Amino acid sequence: MAAMRMVDIIAAKRDGRALTTAEIDWVVKGYAAGEIPDYQMAALAMAIVLRGMDDRETADLTMAMARSGDMLDLHDIAPLTVDKHSTGGVGDKTTLVLAPLVAAVGLPVTKMSGRGLGFSGGTIDKLESIPGFRTNLSAEEFRRAVRELGLVVAAQSGDLAPADKKLYALRDVTATVESIPLIAASVMSKKLAAGADCIVLDVKYGQGAFMRTLDDARRLAQTMVAIGRHAGRKVAAVLSSMQQPLGFAVGNALEVREAVAALRGTGPDDLVELCLVLGSELVQMAGVRSDADAARTMLVEALRSGAAWAKFRAMVVNQGGDPAVLDEPERLPTAPVQVELPAPRAGFVAAIDGQALGLAVNALGGGRSRKEDTIDHAVGLVLWAKVGTRVAAGDPLLTIHAARQSDVEAVADQLRTAYTIHDAPPPPLPLVEAIIR
Repeated sequence: MAAMRMVDIIAAKRDGRALTTAEIDWVVKGYAAGEIPDYQMAALAMAIVLRGMDDRETADLTMAMARSGDMLDLHDIAPLTVDKHSTGGVGDKTTLVLAPLVAAVGLPVTKMSGRGLGFSGGTIDKLESIPGFRTNLSAEEFRRAVRELGLVVAAQSGDLAPADKKLYALRDVTATVESIPLIAASVMSKKLAAGADCIVLDVKYGQGAFMRTLDDARRLAQTMVAIGRHAGRKVAAVLSSMQQPLGFAVGNALEVREAVAALRGTGPDDLVELCLVLGSELVQMAGVRSDADAARTMLVEALRSGAAWAKFRAMVVNQGGDPAVLDEPERLPTAPVQVELPAPRAGFVAAIDGQALGLAVNALGGGRSRKEDTIDHAVGLVLWAKVGTRVAAGDPLLTIHAARQSDVEAVADQLRTAYTIHDAPPPPLPLVEAIIR
């Protein structure tokens, strides 16, 4: 058989042909080994964005990326582990609340998280706004955290789905993020390599999500649940709305503050509700409770009793973070310039463009436009008005947290246009649209 050539594989996908299992394996191995350069992988990624992949190709790509490094097996220390993944949204600090919440009811959580991608923040960047918090853990530290605490949230390690890690960074800077097969394979390769038995997916749709439409989100959810089935894992997907940011805070340290508030019983209703829905799926998949009501009651009690908060604090201490900033969240990084953005007219907030908010936070220094960029953990936005809120002219819509006054001026117009204000109140937005099991 003739040796494979990357240029032929790129051309095949460009022309709409399904790639074989052998071709996909060869590409992933070669790219992970550094034998296939970024520019050829970027060309293939763009061909996939434009031409798509069928379910079999997507499952093959996922398994090849999962096998490109270590396949973590934690069954010797935990008979069952659970994991959660969100497809990314603006103000989405769900992991910070959900992980300690389900760990508090006895489900070991082993989570490998990413950094910010595009306009949505990354859990790792958020956690790193806690002084001293270490997200790069050795395999031994990771396993010890599972064994002793039943909770670990770490950066994706170099030897876990390394092909995905390379491709993820490349897609971010080559406009090849928005492809259902690539997103599904990226998410699920990490989940399969990380070894969790039960996985809940938070698949977001709307202006503030990668999946703009409910149909796209449903397709992505079905693709990922199908991959999980292929791989013999329990997977459920919750379709949740990102037609406005989740909670009120957007930006790394600001979102940590809000997650701490949620764990201490004073958090935003939408954030807490979404965590209860996602957590209930995990509790049921793990067989701890047999129905949604019983699962939810168990989780509400873990929040109310302070068990979930204690678990989060223990995780921060275990990973080198300073617990004093959790006990006094005002000690987290704080932006020197804080300016309110007034409503231009009276009425009801009818829509908020979450993507515009996410891009504004990036412009303030809270995200990356290149993979080597550093992040300012203190900057971001805190919303005062959400969809359905009645405002008078001049009422604050949000507060901009910035490093300098000129940064505020650079994003103010973009933020003003992110808000749509009408005379009549809008219909209420759903939080959870459907659950795919």
